[in-house]
Amino acid sequence: MQPIPWPTRLTVNRDHSVLTVDYDDGTRHAVSAELLRVMTPSAERTGHGARQVIGGKRGVTIRSIDPVGRYAVRIGFDDGHDTGLYTFETLHNLGTSPDELFAAYEAELAKVALSRDRPGIAPAPS
Repeated sequence: MQPIPWPTRLTVNRDHSVLTVDYDDGTRHAVSAELLRVMTPSAERTGHGARQVIGGKRGVTIRSIDPVGRYAVRIGFDDGHDTGLYTFETLHNLGTSPDELFAAYEAELAKVALSRDRPGIAPAPS
């Protein structure tokens, strides 16, 4: 497994809906606030048991980004969520396959009768 490139700059766009990560190898990933929020590595999503599917986050925006050591950032969202620590590896993974991750997320929402517009949390389908 190759090491991931190191992030050199994190920026949030003007309307706080996209996080752009620049890497030391010249690559750049843009990740939507919605994808970051619904793929949160926090206990809310991963749970202390079964993983959760989170709906109703289409319009969520990024409120804050704070460094955590030399390996992660804590991202705060306008819905009050701010407990997920996004490692640089997690950010890289989200940035390399956002379309596939988003398609899988939408499929999970459909299976549990949630949507991107209707808030709710449900156990992830098995």
